[in-house]
Amino acid sequence: MKMTMFRKFAMRAGAVALCSAALCAVPMMAQGGGGRGMMMTSDQRVDALDKAVKLTPDQKTKIKAIYDADMKKMMDLRNSGGNPQDMRPKMMAIRTDENTQIKALLTDDQKPKYDKYLAAQQAQMQQRRPANTGGGGFGGGGGFGGDAGGSAGGPPQ
Repeated sequence: MKMTMFRKFAMRAGAVALCSAALCAVPMMAQGGGGRGMMMTSDQRVDALDKAVKLTPDQKTKIKAIYDADMKKMMDLRNSGGNPQDMRPKMMAIRTDENTQIKALLTDDQKPKYDKYLAAQQAQMQQRRPANTGGGGFGGGGGFGGDAGGSAGGPPQ
């Protein structure tokens, strides 16, 4: 009799744990995984840009190559194991160079649309960024984490 009651209790506790885990996972998925957010592939980025500025097939091919090369540069930079706050300016430089290369491939009619597309992307990034991070990146005022004025674990110095 006691074993039956124990089994019922264990089943109920398991069900509660499972439901709790599922309920916690839903908001994280809605926020793009709860971490870095969603990383678009180069094909997805080309498709999004094509919708905004109407690219030619030749432009699509060239822009995809730019996206692929820059994605590799950024992954290499992330995997180098360096300080995230030192990586941020380098990544921003890669992105700026990427935008310059793409803009050089566009017609005069496409360039204003591209500028509008970039502004919309920037606004979207600002909306996704939590308000309490001080405008930094992932978790802090200085970039990928930590504190704007001090070490990641202590008070500003």
